[in-house]
Amino acid sequence: MISWDYLWPLFVAMGIVLAVVPIAGLYMTFVERKLAALIQNRVGPNRVGPAGLLQAVADGIKIFLKEQVVPNHVFKSIYFLAPTIGLICAMLSIAVVPFGPTEVGEKEGFRAIIAPGIDIGLLYLLAVSGLSAYGIILGGWASNNKYSLYGAIRSCAQFISYEIPLGLSLLGVIAAAGTLNIESIVASQGPGLMHWNVWWQPLAALMFFTAALAETNRLPFDLPECEQELVGGFHTEYSGIKFVLFFLAEYTHVVTVSFLTVLLFFGGWHFPGLTDSVDSTWGGYAVRWCVLLAKVALVIGLIIQLRWTLPRFRFDQLMGVAWKGLIPLGMLNLVGLAVVLTLDLSKWWLAVYSLIIVLLVGIANVASTRRTSTSNSRSNIATDLRSAPYEGAS
Repeated sequence: MISWDYLWPLFVAMGIVLAVVPIAGLYMTFVERKLAALIQNRVGPNRVGPAGLLQAVADGIKIFLKEQVVPNHVFKSIYFLAPTIGLICAMLSIAVVPFGPTEVGEKEGFRAIIAPGIDIGLLYLLAVSGLSAYGIILGGWASNNKYSLYGAIRSCAQFISYEIPLGLSLLGVIAAAGTLNIESIVASQGPGLMHWNVWWQPLAALMFFTAALAETNRLPFDLPECEQELVGGFHTEYSGIKFVLFFLAEYTHVVTVSFLTVLLFFGGWHFPGLTDSVDSTWGGYAVRWCVLLAKVALVIGLIIQLRWTLPRFRFDQLMGVAWKGLIPLGMLNLVGLAVVLTLDLSKWWLAVYSLIIVLLVGIANVASTRRTSTSNSRSNIATDLRSAPYEGAS
């Protein structure tokens, strides 16, 4: 029988996640609007509460009180089910992600993770988060609307394409740590700053962040909604609380991606000079927790800034980034990883290898751009000559 000593930390962790995630989703909209206003030289929300801090609460109350409009032409059972699928998958994926310092193999007392010690944690997370695509796909299909259907088709292609480089980017981290357990991967980066995975696997870190950004449908990868082309895409026929569930799932995925980026590549709750000498008391725990949350906040800020900085890809460019860019880079990175591990070389050779690959890709891209520019110039000159009037004509 499972003892109460094991259950109470589980219930506490679940309560923290269920209480914090919806509030974080609400206030991420506020932060995003404030950062967008800063980038665009506007003021942003400033009416409700001091400095507009209660604007997110007012928006949440308004959404709950809105009329629940259900179009007559939708497939109602799947129409109502679709928003919940994405949110459930997003919440389930958080179960294996440490949201605070957690010792490997720790079994007693409070643990900042719902399901500690899962030896296939990363595999479980990839499997569950991949299922969230069904929420968007079914929502677009059940809406019985051509714009929603186009968004669902784009979502299906996008998720399938970017799951591959996402998995490839994690192989180096898994091979180095020798485990799929996220707590163990964080512990392997604890000895010092230069043990962080990002230093010797910069290419894998960049691939993971890019693919994960596509998985969350954030700009420049928001092709499933794409307001300028598809009205609202897969959520065109949704309003009220059903509409909010889609975006709560999206922001939950953003939080999960930010935590994973920090935990897998940036040392998690470790930081030189701050966490090296702290003990296992509540004070030391608070220091490590603050370090982790500060790193996660920086990643979330970067994701929000990218939305208001980069233009949206065309659909062919979206597919090209995955199949012509990230997947070949992932395969090359995998080959370099295999050579380093087989020959028992220093892992820093993989960092040199990654930088050489990035340099060669940059040179090839510049050369291709110049060839395209030269070809277009010649084509324009030829067109001008053909369209020029004959000088001897009367």
